Amino acid sequence: MKTRHYLSFCLIGLFLNFISCKSELGNEVTLSELETSFRTVPDSVKIGVYWYWISNNISKEGVIKDLQSMKEVGINRAFIGNVSLPEVAEGNIKVLSDEWWDIVHTALKTATDLGIEIGFFNGPGWSQSGGPWIRDNQSMRYLDDASIRVEGGRDTVIVLPEIKNGQDVKVLAYPVLAESQEKWSFTKKEGEEIGLQLRAPAPNMRSLIFETDTPIKSFGKIYAKEGNTFRLLKSFDIDRSNFNLNVGFVPDAPLVISLPENQADVYKFEMSGSGSGNCTVELSSRPYVEYYAEKTLAKMFPTPLPMWKDYLWEEQPLVSNKEQVLDPEKILDLTSDVNKGVLTCHLPKGQWKVVRYAMKTTGVTNAPAAPEATGLEVDKMNSKHLEFHFNAFIGEILKRIPEKDRKCFKVTVMDSYETGGMNWTDDMEQKFIETYGYSPIPYLPVLHGEVVGSPDISDRFLWDLRRLIADCVSYEYVGALSKLSHKYGLTTWLENYGHWGFPGEFLQYGGQSDEVAGEFWTTGDLGNIENRAASSCAHIYGKRKVWAESFTVGGGDFTHDPYEMKQRGDRFFTEGINATLLHVYIHQPYEDRFPGINASFGSEFNRHNTWFSQLDLFIDYLKRCNMMLQSGKYVADIAYFIGEDTPKMTGPVDPAVPKGYAFDYINGEVLLKSASVKDGYLVLSSGMKYRILILPDLKTMRPEILQKIKSFVHDGLIVLGNAPDRSPSLQNYPDADREVRCLAKEIWGDKHVSSRKYGKGMVYGRECHLDSLLLKNHILPDMKIEDDVPVLFIHRKITDGDLYFISNQSRESIKFTSVFRVKNMQPELWNPVTGEIRYLPEYSCSEKGTTLDLQLDDSESAFVVFRHSKRTFNGGTNNPVLHEELNIIGPWNVHFKSIDGVSEKNIKMDQLDSWTNAEDNDIKYFSGVATYRTIFQVDSIASESVYLDLGKVMVMAKVKLNGKYVGGVWTAPYRLPITDEIQKGKNVLEVEVVNNWVNRIIGDLNLPDNKRSTWANVITWHPDSELQQSGLLGPVRLVGTSELHFIE
Repeated sequence: MKTRHYLSFCLIGLFLNFISCKSELGNEVTLSELETSFRTVPDSVKIGVYWYWISNNISKEGVIKDLQSMKEVGINRAFIGNVSLPEVAEGNIKVLSDEWWDIVHTALKTATDLGIEIGFFNGPGWSQSGGPWIRDNQSMRYLDDASIRVEGGRDTVIVLPEIKNGQDVKVLAYPVLAESQEKWSFTKKEGEEIGLQLRAPAPNMRSLIFETDTPIKSFGKIYAKEGNTFRLLKSFDIDRSNFNLNVGFVPDAPLVISLPENQADVYKFEMSGSGSGNCTVELSSRPYVEYYAEKTLAKMFPTPLPMWKDYLWEEQPLVSNKEQVLDPEKILDLTSDVNKGVLTCHLPKGQWKVVRYAMKTTGVTNAPAAPEATGLEVDKMNSKHLEFHFNAFIGEILKRIPEKDRKCFKVTVMDSYETGGMNWTDDMEQKFIETYGYSPIPYLPVLHGEVVGSPDISDRFLWDLRRLIADCVSYEYVGALSKLSHKYGLTTWLENYGHWGFPGEFLQYGGQSDEVAGEFWTTGDLGNIENRAASSCAHIYGKRKVWAESFTVGGGDFTHDPYEMKQRGDRFFTEGINATLLHVYIHQPYEDRFPGINASFGSEFNRHNTWFSQLDLFIDYLKRCNMMLQSGKYVADIAYFIGEDTPKMTGPVDPAVPKGYAFDYINGEVLLKSASVKDGYLVLSSGMKYRILILPDLKTMRPEILQKIKSFVHDGLIVLGNAPDRSPSLQNYPDADREVRCLAKEIWGDKHVSSRKYGKGMVYGRECHLDSLLLKNHILPDMKIEDDVPVLFIHRKITDGDLYFISNQSRESIKFTSVFRVKNMQPELWNPVTGEIRYLPEYSCSEKGTTLDLQLDDSESAFVVFRHSKRTFNGGTNNPVLHEELNIIGPWNVHFKSIDGVSEKNIKMDQLDSWTNAEDNDIKYFSGVATYRTIFQVDSIASESVYLDLGKVMVMAKVKLNGKYVGGVWTAPYRLPITDEIQKGKNVLEVEVVNNWVNRIIGDLNLPDNKRSTWANVITWHPDSELQQSGLLGPVRLVGTSELHFIE
């Protein structure tokens, strides 16, 4: 019993126009407006693409055809990146040459004519912001030092040691402290375990210093001999595995480990079997700042995914002997006594260390860029230098290209941060004093490992420095670039994290950009933390769209397709992504080379790919999902406070989120400036609200944050977390620590208890189980399903209802029962692949919500929509029970045609099979388009709703029935609704199938060079590589049902 509700064509047009305007303005829409756009997605919904111009291989004809092809499949936003890759030979059109500018003009004019929005990476390469116009004194810099020992008690004239290419900052002097030390050197081989017995020059060694001149990763232990046994003092990772500048401006910086006080003079050093290289171990009686290289950003996390704890360090051992550390009061600033590198001074009696401090460039360059477009990365902590960089590249585009021809140019692009740390800039001293109220100058020796005041005081200074760096990167880089862009009518788009040496705080960093983005790969782990970083930032800072650089991949060239991509894309829709940017469209400058220019990464979203002509099928799906998920407000119960420490690329999910609940990360800036409590909810100015705030497992918190949390609890919020006991900062030390303890006592009480009421709210200790806490406070799961059901979800509240996007994260069909936390509304299922909408008549309501039995096919997704309705049903089911109406067995006439025009062939197939099983090599190795045609008879149709089920297709297909296009398939269940197109009697079916390039490439590898027609830069296959199944695999059937209630 199929129920249909018709709207007039004119009314549909009016609705599409209306929702298009509302979508662009970001206004709330009603479900009836969404319904109209769901069926025919308006052009205002953006699908973007990274458009890489690689290694100077570009052409006018190519950019025009690229843009025309984007328009045809529904891509309406393209970000141009000029990148250079070693696997692609350099072309003839040099970046910034007259010919290059001419092609840029052509691209912008063509995009303007076609209505495609253009963004430019803000400099050559994809990371980050630099070029040959940046000089050393405008670049990312760090504070280097050079020292000399002098005898005090007399007038002294000293020629200071040179710091090559340095900008002088300060000259300090401080007393030389007594020290006993000894070094041991060894060469380690892979697999060899090291065990060294070290006889120290004196008892009570306080520091172990490990150095290597080659990359190495291992694990170390240091023991102290007490009597006849060795006591373990410290276990530690030895990670100097990455010497690249973008993970540390001092590649071979020493690893410093602080040792607790002991009485030993014999020690044992052990090193695990992993790693090889030339190594040195030094023991010193002086305490040095543990991990000072890491804490000053001279060495940063060596791999792409630093977790929340990776920039947190244990408290250093106490130092009871104050003569082992520098007294800040005895550190002398001699800068004014220096003239042209010569110091004239009179120091008090004793041995003194005179240290010259100068800023030096980190040496990191924009990458990967062509040689003529490569230069230093601009300073990220100084907006003056950033403006110079903007004018040198983006400004030149604005200046050179006539305004009427660049109306499409809308966006300044910042990719993920990959350029490493820095720790000083021109006005750093002034910024530091304005921020913290004390001078950083007496603490500069901490930057090269000296303990000033105490280990704790030294760590607090470094905490302040890192926090200030993060704040500057947010405001002097991203914020400044946004302001400059706005000045010229542009907006900014930013991936708000960094895989290599990110020095910032991801939420604050993204908060300063107009749009934020995550990213994910079709395979692997990249994306597992980036997308939540982007969506949380967007939610708490009030940004409607959450982009993702989507579906990149490494390896498996020319084997990937939308079905493979869908599952991971759907996963990240449930994490808040709602705007898709495809990775990657590689510009194709040559019309005689197929597949053409490619790279060792990225899915081939370009016009030379075999399935590009059917990409609109996938894009329609993505646009539907994007449009729906941009509507309304995200619903989440939990906010995880990430703490105040930096760098930070992700937040903690500790304790873990129970299944059925959603969360965001939140930072100190938003808590201080944009949060309040209302009716028991933590409410943000962005419109987000949460029931529970979870504090990180830390002992530190600045008093201003804790004061704010105190007010939240007092006003009725639930907070989970233990009381902090001190500030992490040196600001207002030690008064700030006392204030923290006093505030904590007010909130948590004198003694630790598992829960305590304060004002209208509650605080719970970390020993409380989160799931129990939620239920105790009557916070039910938003979508309750059994733990073993592989379904993810996201919930958005619409003006007049609710929508849930649900995703089957398995490759099998599943049935499950779910309880949605909504009541007294009619559930519907909206299919984002086909655009179909139907009622879900089988449901029940209770105090816990609405219970539904649902079914999802392999990797299938759906929107479950709830709206107020007086509709009643007499029978019907939620899930289709399909009956076979007819088995279409053929025979099939198949026309093969390659997209490069090289091959064309007709064959007859009596039964469906993969082309790779053909004896004819032209078919076996075919890549391109094959059109299947058959005629079948229909005597009668028993079902009210009829579908064409193609069984299995590799990889995509478009279908015509009786000369009318009825849609396409690219994912399970490979089924199309054809109720209105099927007819009694004779029916003509045409199925146009596209596969991947890989089989043709493998076939060509079996031919002599002069017989091959394929060409690409990166081919990883071999003549005997396994072929990929291709074609219409079937079985092809007509199936039907009469138990669904459709809305049309």
